Amino acid sequence: MPNSDEYKRQIMSDLAGGDKEMLPDETGSDYQNFDDFAQRSSRDERHQLFSKSFHPDRVPASQMEPELQKAIAQIKPNERKDVAQEFFNHLKKRGLSDRDLEKQLALSSHHANHMTADDVTKLAGFAYHNHPDVFHEVLADQPALVKFLSNPIVGAVFGAIAAKWMGGRR
Repeated sequence: MPNSDEYKRQIMSDLAGGDKEMLPDETGSDYQNFDDFAQRSSRDERHQLFSKSFHPDRVPASQMEPELQKAIAQIKPNERKDVAQEFFNHLKKRGLSDRDLEKQLALSSHHANHMTADDVTKLAGFAYHNHPDVFHEVLADQPALVKFLSNPIVGAVFGAIAAKWMGGRR
């Protein structure tokens, strides 16, 4: 029987690699893999799932932030720009301007299309730690980022998600 770490790595590998297991959700829709889930699930469904899974109480910022750095470095530049723009849009609704965030977080730019992967990581880490609801909103709108997270703790969260999806299968 595989140990817990091996199991977590396998779950993350299966999800990131597009495992072909059928993943039913509560509404009865079948998802072929995480990419299929990201494309066909509703924004509300993704938001609900991510808000339960990604929270500083469950995964400490000290463990999430290095994972965000690796994940953001792996997404395409146009997706990275979209992620940054989503963070700016949501944080602006909280009274935080892009220029204020540029200064506060020492970003190289307040323009999403000029930001580096490190800048977007700082922005994501700030949202995760200070505004987890904004973090969940952005993940729901930009789920491509999620599939690149690989930390074993994040893997355990995905294990719980996979167990939920597969719970109806017997």
